[in-house]
Amino acid sequence: MDSKKGIAILGSTGSIGTQALEVIAAYPDKFDLQVLTAHSNADLLIKQAIEFKPHAVVIGDETQYEKVKQALWEHDVITYCGQEALSQVVEFNEVHTVLTALVGYAGLKPTLAAIRAKKTIALANKETLVVAGELVTREARENGVNIYPVDSEHSAIFQCLVGEFHNKIEKIYLTASGGPFRGYTTEQLKTVTLAQALKHPNWDMGAKITIDSASMMNKGLEVIEAKWLFNLKTDQIDVIVHPQSIVHSLVQFEDGSMKAQMGLPDMKLPIQFALTYPDRYKTNFPRFNFMDYPQLTFEKADRSTFKNLDLAYRAMEMEGTAACILNAANEIAVEAFLKEKISFLDIASINEQTLNHCQCIQKPEYEDFVESDRLARLFAASLIPTMQDLSKN
Repeated sequence: MDSKKGIAILGSTGSIGTQALEVIAAYPDKFDLQVLTAHSNADLLIKQAIEFKPHAVVIGDETQYEKVKQALWEHDVITYCGQEALSQVVEFNEVHTVLTALVGYAGLKPTLAAIRAKKTIALANKETLVVAGELVTREARENGVNIYPVDSEHSAIFQCLVGEFHNKIEKIYLTASGGPFRGYTTEQLKTVTLAQALKHPNWDMGAKITIDSASMMNKGLEVIEAKWLFNLKTDQIDVIVHPQSIVHSLVQFEDGSMKAQMGLPDMKLPIQFALTYPDRYKTNFPRFNFMDYPQLTFEKADRSTFKNLDLAYRAMEMEGTAACILNAANEIAVEAFLKEKISFLDIASINEQTLNHCQCIQKPEYEDFVESDRLARLFAASLIPTMQDLSKN
């Protein structure tokens, strides 16, 4: 009997996906790569498929289908295309664990399909729980599916809870590096550039998540994700700024004791833990040395200057489709900022206006999330020309 664990990586050409392949390559006797997917990076997908020889690949951009198919047919790799194929390949019998490393809302549908196919989920796509946390966690419970977090902060909480699942959590603390603009005033943020925002001090990540980190929206999304992953109330989740990114997060229990998970900032460790749980495999990753960090510092998060974090807490309190609306607006706003159509502070402005404008549906089903996402995107996009006009004046 083959004891290897069948893996599907949704989003294999992104930052998480490429690091996951490094982890898998280090343990060829433990993992059997079944599926790789990419949105439009056909060249890297082809290269990965030739090296790792999965059973199948999916290219989201249908215009790239023939190119990928022609490159891989002689390597005995089946090629599919389009967004629907993402939800179909996760159902393959040989797939045990689905690593969802897609960016944004796009991760929701295939993650739900994987849960309904009773696959273990290694979740790097926080937006899946942000957008539809109640629906996703309900489906996971009903299908007996485990969701293992890949985000470094949520992996840290999960690691702190191993052996403690019967003990009640009093509070969790998600740590934030503070990003490139830690300590900035609103006045200083008015003139920051795209290049500055893309320079994260501690982590090497994709462009979208790097901007979210700079605006503190990433931490806001993580707060919402934590609510659903660990079944917490809003007042049980706090954010503290920890510039060194050594303490990845903390759990405080009812008796007042606290547990923290620590280590050098390296996404391969939480990726590996999600894929190998409950085991820990030996690694050659660099080790933390206390003497290199004689001081670990902590600060209060500035929710008034970095309004996105405050908006996330507000959306969490509103429940229903509020977080879905906020996420949709943010995806549109960040894309506009990456194309230098709006300023850095316009991101939070667009997010707030969209959250205020769009109707929040309580007790939503899947179709309600789809429609809320669509309407929020339309409204957020309609605000961009106004922002451009204001910036010219």
